[in-house]
Amino acid sequence: MQDLVRVERVSKRYPLDHSFVTALDEVSLDIQRGEFLAIAGPSGSGKSTLLNLIGCLDSPSNGRIRIDGVDIGALRPVEAAALRRDKIGFVFQNFNLIPVFNAAENVEYPLLLRRMPERERRRRVTEALESVGLIDRARHRPDLLSGGERQRVAVARAIVHRPALVLADEPTANLDTQTAIHLIDLMHELNGRLGVTFLFSTHDQRLLERTPRIVRLCDGKITEDNSVEEVRDAQVFVAGL
Repeated sequence: MQDLVRVERVSKRYPLDHSFVTALDEVSLDIQRGEFLAIAGPSGSGKSTLLNLIGCLDSPSNGRIRIDGVDIGALRPVEAAALRRDKIGFVFQNFNLIPVFNAAENVEYPLLLRRMPERERRRRVTEALESVGLIDRARHRPDLLSGGERQRVAVARAIVHRPALVLADEPTANLDTQTAIHLIDLMHELNGRLGVTFLFSTHDQRLLERTPRIVRLCDGKITEDNSVEEVRDAQVFVAGL
């Protein structure tokens, strides 16, 4: 596999009164194409900040981020917006669906921004909704959908333009256990079938148990970068002592 994302000694500081607070401190991370990866840690550890930087929603104070070989810090705002539009899909904790649009219209919206022809838009929207099991709910507005259905619409919207990378910020935080597990399994299936790289921020153990690679943050620093198999092997070793 090839590196899709390369984070090189990235720091992020925010002004606070006459000083500043450090959200990320010299973070380096490589993410390969096709990975299914979780950024874990408690609230305030820097998870969302890191996703915002990788998603070109914010700029680092120091360091460099490359996406598909492109140094995003060197991009003009219009170029960064184009990279976000073409290569990245977003899934938010609070769904961020447009309330006056039905499910199909919400999924279609990123394709409208690309000025895609109507026939191709409709084909892709149908494929995306079918892939998340919601084609029968296509004409329902968000207020008529359950929380799990809304999050599945958000996943369909994130993949409809066939991005290289999907960023999901606490995607299971507002879901009950069974719905969260179904969503995780769905995203895992899409990762394997479509080859889309999925990067999550989470402290949800239900998600972490199903994630092949876990990078842990604490106080803006990476403290661990392990696969689930490595963690389980270590637990078995300690139990055998």
